[in-house]
Amino acid sequence: MKILIIGAGRIGESVASALLSEQNDITVIDSDPERLRELQDRLDLRGVVGSGVDPEVLADAGARDTDLLIACAARDETNLVACKLAQMMFSVPTRIARVRSSGFQEHHELMGHDGFAVDQIICPEASLTNYIGKLVEHPEALQVREFAGGLACMVSVRAVAGAPLVNHNIAELAALVPGVAMRIVAIYRRLEEEADRFIICEANVRIQPGDEVFVLAAREHIPAVLHALHRRDPATARPVQRILIAGGGRVGLRLALQLSQSEQNYNVKVIESNPQRCVELATILPAEVLVLQGDATDEDLMEEEGIEDVDLFLAITSDDEDNIMASLLAKQMGATRVLALINRRSYADLMHGTQIDIALSPAQAMLGELLAYVRQGDVQAVHSVRRGVAEALEIVARGDRKTSRVVGRKVDAIRLPAEAHIGLVVRGLPESHTVPADDDVADLPPPQVIIPNGDTVIESNDHVVIFLPRKRLIRDVEKLFRVSATFF
Repeated sequence: MKILIIGAGRIGESVASALLSEQNDITVIDSDPERLRELQDRLDLRGVVGSGVDPEVLADAGARDTDLLIACAARDETNLVACKLAQMMFSVPTRIARVRSSGFQEHHELMGHDGFAVDQIICPEASLTNYIGKLVEHPEALQVREFAGGLACMVSVRAVAGAPLVNHNIAELAALVPGVAMRIVAIYRRLEEEADRFIICEANVRIQPGDEVFVLAAREHIPAVLHALHRRDPATARPVQRILIAGGGRVGLRLALQLSQSEQNYNVKVIESNPQRCVELATILPAEVLVLQGDATDEDLMEEEGIEDVDLFLAITSDDEDNIMASLLAKQMGATRVLALINRRSYADLMHGTQIDIALSPAQAMLGELLAYVRQGDVQAVHSVRRGVAEALEIVARGDRKTSRVVGRKVDAIRLPAEAHIGLVVRGLPESHTVPADDDVADLPPPQVIIPNGDTVIESNDHVVIFLPRKRLIRDVEKLFRVSATFF
């Protein structure tokens, strides 16, 4: 696929790096020649110096035969105008814009064909806030990813000795956790002197303490899954109550507002080093959110604010080094759980095996929103995991037994790549291209979340969630779900 990216900042660089790994033809436009040169030195892409809203620059970058435009420059206005130019002058089929302003997102008519012609809005700050919110809701999880509009989830969790499922074989799960339908799709085993080892999830595989376990289940079963892998006794669960946010930027502000409006009555504090920004935060945030001016790497300040009683410490400033140091300090001083926002992939890799519980990449939090547009077939959701090495995708089965290699066949008969794993099936969702009337919705049975066995038959319009430990398997899965030309 030929992809044109406008903006070579952090988001543009991360998107380009991820899409290049799938052998796409990438061109990046940016007004800073030095930044483009650095990007070209590290990545196999073409750089074009200029403005993304200049028709001549767009033409020179190959907009006329571009399949996908991703406008992620620093200014919303640039991104919106670039999408409109791409539609009107170059007929680019798909256009995605990074837009920070919630006003544009709330007025869909502005984004339509007669408006700015944006097919999809992405807002990394909103994606991060929503993602961190799920981790607050499920504090034992390392990741929480949603499928089928939130009906199903994939969580990753660190196995803890003494938890009900730990030191047991996968075949024993149904007996140990009765009434909780789940599927373990991947295990990554931590090793001292080499990278984590991927373990294929066969019935005789034993879950060991320290394993990172990926599990698919219906949303309502996620708490039970986390208890079974991470807690010795569910009765001793300590919900997240006290939250300390280091960094009062866009993400910090969004997150503090979201948490303050929650029904959970979180005790939220925000530490920000900039005095003027502290005044702005105190004006915008509700009175119950305490805003502190200071440095989260200041041991005296952390002690004064009772870091040892904090359930969740979130280091989400714009500086990777500060986030790492503040998180390590908070953990050392007694914070129950710490999260560090890290932009540089090399830094995220270094955090492996340290005291930082979660090293979160902003690009990884929103990358799935873009990948769904790159995938072939009816892909509804894509989640990149394990720092982009693995992937979980939700793809809709189309056609019938004559036109599809999947529909009308048992799971055991579907020729998936050896390491790919069908984790669950969501059945009964409305067709993606139709919007049922209110009366029709009332008559429809609720969708089913099915944990399939070998005899489960895939039906047309089933949403199938597949875990792929290696991205090179994606094309094989897409080809498998492709409908023949005779299907209309």
